[in-house]
Amino acid sequence: MTGLSSSPVAGGTPRGQGLGSRTAAVLVFVSSSAVLVVEIVALRLLAPYLGLTLETSTMVIGIALTAIAAGSWLGGRIADQVSPRRLLGPALGLSGAVVALTPAVLRTTAEWAPAALFLIAGLTILVPGALLSAVTPIVTKLRLTSLAETGTVVGRLSGVGTVGAIFGTVLTGFVLVSRFPVSGILIGLGIVLVIGSALVEWRTRGWTGTPALTLVIVAGGLATTVAPGGCDAETRYHCATVVADPDRDSGRTLVLDGLRHSYVDLDDPTFLKFTYVRALASAVDTAFPEGDPLAAYHLGGGGLTFPRYLAATRPGTRSLVSEIDSGVVRVNHDHLGLGPQPGIDVRTEDGRLGLRRLDTDSRNLVVGDAFGGVSVPWHLTTEEAMTDVRRVLTPDGLYAANLIDHGTLAFARAEVATLSKTFEHVAVLGDPADIGLDPTTTPEGGNLVVLAADRPLDLPAIQEALNSRDTGWRIATGDDLTSWIGEAQLLTDDYAPVDQLLQPYSPRSGH
Repeated sequence: MTGLSSSPVAGGTPRGQGLGSRTAAVLVFVSSSAVLVVEIVALRLLAPYLGLTLETSTMVIGIALTAIAAGSWLGGRIADQVSPRRLLGPALGLSGAVVALTPAVLRTTAEWAPAALFLIAGLTILVPGALLSAVTPIVTKLRLTSLAETGTVVGRLSGVGTVGAIFGTVLTGFVLVSRFPVSGILIGLGIVLVIGSALVEWRTRGWTGTPALTLVIVAGGLATTVAPGGCDAETRYHCATVVADPDRDSGRTLVLDGLRHSYVDLDDPTFLKFTYVRALASAVDTAFPEGDPLAAYHLGGGGLTFPRYLAATRPGTRSLVSEIDSGVVRVNHDHLGLGPQPGIDVRTEDGRLGLRRLDTDSRNLVVGDAFGGVSVPWHLTTEEAMTDVRRVLTPDGLYAANLIDHGTLAFARAEVATLSKTFEHVAVLGDPADIGLDPTTTPEGGNLVVLAADRPLDLPAIQEALNSRDTGWRIATGDDLTSWIGEAQLLTDDYAPVDQLLQPYSPRSGH
């Protein structure tokens, strides 16, 4: 009897030569999950060099989707021409080798051949993504033994693959990244894939490359230990390193994703090395009576340089800090001497949410220092966010923010334009060339400090303080500031293209 339900699919696998249902589901689940693990971890690997921006995310997602499409198409096509059993082991094993080598290859490329970073990054996502995505059509081919069960098999394996992708996403975002280094995640995944390859080969005995790939995995692990870009701590958001100051025994610099973020003197919190912090101190010291305690709120913590400064110079000050990265807080405790600090309360939370929880008229000072040189949390830049800042400030309160931008300073101009709509009085502190006060010099960008308040600012006193701290900075306000802002667009929750406005980081700057 040769009815349709019992006839093999043309070109398919004869009945009895297919793949067990559970084995097929496991292979599809693991391979689909691995694709998403690689995609998410690739974002973290690239962030120190390209920034955690919309463009970086778009590039990685686009390459991952390309890999899935290419792997699915090619996997199905090749499975129709070659025995599918011969393809599973190589697909898993080769992808595992590439994944394990990725940390060392990407970090070495970024340090020694940055021009090739986009190409190498694309290949390290595309190659394993395509190989892993080919597993589903290969397994589907092995499971299809009759036309009568086509819908069931294809639908079931598609569903299993989707669940695997969800699992990989959740596992990486909520568990792996918070507990393991990025390199450890990828090397571990490579080991899992090579083991899977070996198990498949043990059952099919058709491919003998597993020992060689095991050596590649070991080589990848060893290479990672000597590759550039090592971190003192890999946090949820950053590669964090603490560098000792060779000229000052108690000085430490917190480096996040390759950029100098904070300088802390473990013995003297009043020692301020970075120019922008001295500018912040100049503004705050002149805005409030000397020594008076403040109720301060800090959007972003970093090395907590300014909260420490306020605690030392204004005893009784209460500083509440919203720092989204718990790993950075741990670095403060482990490497930057942050013990129990009276008046400094650090909360691991998003700054916009932390700001929303504050009472109206509850703070004399709000300090914004959450922006980086290669990426900016856009939701802290908008008119709505600044309106909330204004709400929590007392009538004589001050908002002081560190901005970092380069080139045409399009982001900085947009942010100052947004503040000018929200507050009565706004001033920008910076290098004269960067704020339009020295037309003979080409602006290069770097750090700027913007001040905003609903009461007049004592500009002569601030300038005198800037001079006494040897910043070389000047103040733009009034017509000069209006001219500098030009036609810059306002930033709102509905439209804030911050990643597009922000200019690439220049080696001259750093904060």
